[in-house]
Amino acid sequence: MPTPSGTPVPPDGAGVAASRVRFLTGGPVEVAQVRAPILASWQRSCDLEVSADRIEMSYVRDPDLDTPLTRASEPVMRSLGEQLDGQSISIVLTDPSGLVLRRLTADSGLERHLDKVLLAPGFSYGEEFVGTNGIGTALEAGGPIRVFGHEHYAEYLENLACAGVPIQHPVSGRTIGALDLTCWRKDAGPLLLTLARTTADQIRQALLADTGAHQLELFQEYLRACRRMTGVVFAMSSDVVMLNDYARTQLDPADQAALLAQAAEAAAAGQRGPILVRLPTGTPARMYCRPVRAEEEHSGVVVHVKLGDSDNPPVVRRAVATPMLLPGLVGSAPLWLRACDEVERLFRAGEWLAIGGEPGVGKLAVLRAVQLRRQPVGRFLVLDAADAAGDPDWLPDARQAIVEDADSLVIRHLHALDGTRLRALSAALRSAQDSRRERPLWVAVTLTHDHQSKALVQLLQLFPSTVDVPPLRLHREDLQPLATLFLSRLSQGGHLAISPGAMRLLMRMDLPGNAQQLH
Repeated sequence: MPTPSGTPVPPDGAGVAASRVRFLTGGPVEVAQVRAPILASWQRSCDLEVSADRIEMSYVRDPDLDTPLTRASEPVMRSLGEQLDGQSISIVLTDPSGLVLRRLTADSGLERHLDKVLLAPGFSYGEEFVGTNGIGTALEAGGPIRVFGHEHYAEYLENLACAGVPIQHPVSGRTIGALDLTCWRKDAGPLLLTLARTTADQIRQALLADTGAHQLELFQEYLRACRRMTGVVFAMSSDVVMLNDYARTQLDPADQAALLAQAAEAAAAGQRGPILVRLPTGTPARMYCRPVRAEEEHSGVVVHVKLGDSDNPPVVRRAVATPMLLPGLVGSAPLWLRACDEVERLFRAGEWLAIGGEPGVGKLAVLRAVQLRRQPVGRFLVLDAADAAGDPDWLPDARQAIVEDADSLVIRHLHALDGTRLRALSAALRSAQDSRRERPLWVAVTLTHDHQSKALVQLLQLFPSTVDVPPLRLHREDLQPLATLFLSRLSQGGHLAISPGAMRLLMRMDLPGNAQQLH
């Protein structure tokens, strides 16, 4: 952000330390003294109630070192480490949540200090844990950033400087991790971020070289279809979904979800088309599917959709384009995207999941959307534990779903079960884990963090991962697309729009019921 004189605000320039103290004590901060991305991160850290005077973190989990990212980055990091041998710079690789996967440090003094502040494998440097820093802030902002000295939110990091760059997958474009360079503040120079960018680019190139022929062939066929055809074009496989701009901006979210599900079913049945589909908004559509093969194996399907009757093509009117991250969902705030990405990652890994958050934040919506993208023809069942007290068949129905009815099972409001039912449910889930089902069962539970009985804690040991969906107040920038989405569901043609005045009023509202209250 330029100062009044027109010169850029330097990183950790004079006045940053005093500005940080004023910010933390509730005093006014002069924006000319602090760079805009840093000030925004301080505010996020404050909203998340991050401690500024100490580093308090628990070990998250053992890093998974057998992933495309870790395999592609290993020779790049090793080569850079050899070039930096003897210098006080640490090379850090993280996953998309900020969990440290690998760290290379040539200087023993710096390494001991990084251990002390827990910048080490298995710990997360997401903003929600340590506030403003090169890793978490780069992932939150979605772009490269440097954080020097007193720009850090936690005072124990003020003698360090770091430059972080998110790493996007070269085919899907999704953020799959981050590369960070950390050194002593006194040693930091303007080229630290440049070196981090270059290293991240090298990792992306290595990922591209390591990308399988199946993904590349599907991607290339999708691009060819986009060049040749107009209207809705998308491609999908078991790992990725790609939609062209027309599909993302012009189709109602419910219509997108319906097309993806229909395409998955058609691909499984070997249908090519034309396949007639009536979309949820009432629009008729003709769908043409073309299987893609690489090395004699199925890679996915490219789909072209013609909307409306051939004689009367529809006129699609959209008040505001609503970008999609998962079928039926909207939003672009980093906290929201991170939660969605983590749920999708765990679903793909087959890892059972406990998903928490305040009422109305969209826990079930995220689970439905992930299942629709990753297993659209699977059997997805939802059981509400709040019904168990008044329904004597609830527990037998749950056992039936666990044993054979469901491919994906969601148990809502798990905390509503009493101790007896929790223990019975736990026994059924343990049996399912030990059984040899033809298709593995994936289970997710939703709960709030206000209820932690002994029986519940024991059952949650079956769910090694927890994802918290953020409340709407922590991603208010998503209010506009959410309001547009909900209005589109109230009108068949999507003709309703929200006025600027009404939008300003919504932005000022507390909305303790989150997205559910907004709807």
